Amino acid sequence: MASFKTIDDLDVNGKRVLVRADLNVPIRDGVVTDTTRIDRSAETILALASRGACVVVCSHFGRPKGKRVPEMSLRPIVEPLSRALGGVPVAFAEDCVGPAAELVVNGLAPGEVALLENLRFHDEEEKNDPAFAQKLADLCDLYVNDAFSSAHRAHASTEYIARLVPAAAGRLMQAELEALGKALDNPERPVAAIVGGAKVSTKLELLGNLVSKVDMIIIGGGMANTFLFAQGIEIGASLCEKDMADTARAILEKAAAAKCEIVLPIDAVVASAFKEGAENHVVAIDAVPADKMILDVGPQTAQAVIAKLGECKTLVWNGPFGAFEIKPFDAATNTVAQAAAQATAEGRLLTVAGGGDTVSALANAGVEDKFSYVSTAGGAFLEWLEGKTLPGVAALL
Repeated sequence: MASFKTIDDLDVNGKRVLVRADLNVPIRDGVVTDTTRIDRSAETILALASRGACVVVCSHFGRPKGKRVPEMSLRPIVEPLSRALGGVPVAFAEDCVGPAAELVVNGLAPGEVALLENLRFHDEEEKNDPAFAQKLADLCDLYVNDAFSSAHRAHASTEYIARLVPAAAGRLMQAELEALGKALDNPERPVAAIVGGAKVSTKLELLGNLVSKVDMIIIGGGMANTFLFAQGIEIGASLCEKDMADTARAILEKAAAAKCEIVLPIDAVVASAFKEGAENHVVAIDAVPADKMILDVGPQTAQAVIAKLGECKTLVWNGPFGAFEIKPFDAATNTVAQAAAQATAEGRLLTVAGGGDTVSALANAGVEDKFSYVSTAGGAFLEWLEGKTLPGVAALL
């Protein structure tokens, strides 16, 4: 990871600092139901305010498609943001640019905080429009990007504005970039990657990039079935992309050429129905009955994976081993996640995980706060794993 400035490199006293946060949180009946992203943004905002900055927070919310949609207003964020800041009052601007925004921003004293209305009420935001970016830049002296989860999009508030005013990474962005850098850019080896999920087709670029970066890829979830099928193993009624068999074989060949070990299941938990508590049993991977479906990898596979991780120094995890949402098909994911968390606690393994299903699966296993770093960024984390340049990050380098 190339070097980037952080808020520690900025003289913010008396300056207007625009913080691009990701406050795109779930709201039901006007009430925020999960404040995780708000809480995570608080550290940067407080650090800037405590050093005398006039802090101006901006974010997108939902997909209003350039129109003012009342139910997509950021106004319901004001109270939970104030709570996350320890009771610091948060002023609210009815727009993110123009006179309404200027009035609120120009009224801030050092150490005070304001929140601007939804950026995406203007379609110029997603078009990365230079004139709109300039309107945002007119509201600030310095720009801080603290929204890694939006960094894979070249929008006015994530990319173009960084060309117009001095820019730096916020605490959350900094933590994310440092964790990702340690995991793949300059890792302690051997490095393992666990890649799960339903479909090979959605993880093609990820697998293609990882085979040249890691020493071992452990494949789980429905996508493992496609690899097994590609090797001539009968997988019964399991989820499988049979039209991706040639692609799976090509990935195996590429991995062999790169000396990257591919680890596939050696046993499986099978059932006739995809439902909670369905009658199930464990079979060897080459003994899946024709009328059964694989819903999790088996206990032997879980233990083999744990043994493999015992040889590694770094683990990157994206995707579960089985249908973790339905018990008992979360068993393998839970077992491996808990072992990885234990190795992390003992200082034997650096663990970085991300992606929506992965975060949910680690929470289900009770270890979401026991890995070295868990990214809540979905698309941005995936694109980083795929080796793509993230515009919002590149703008800070």
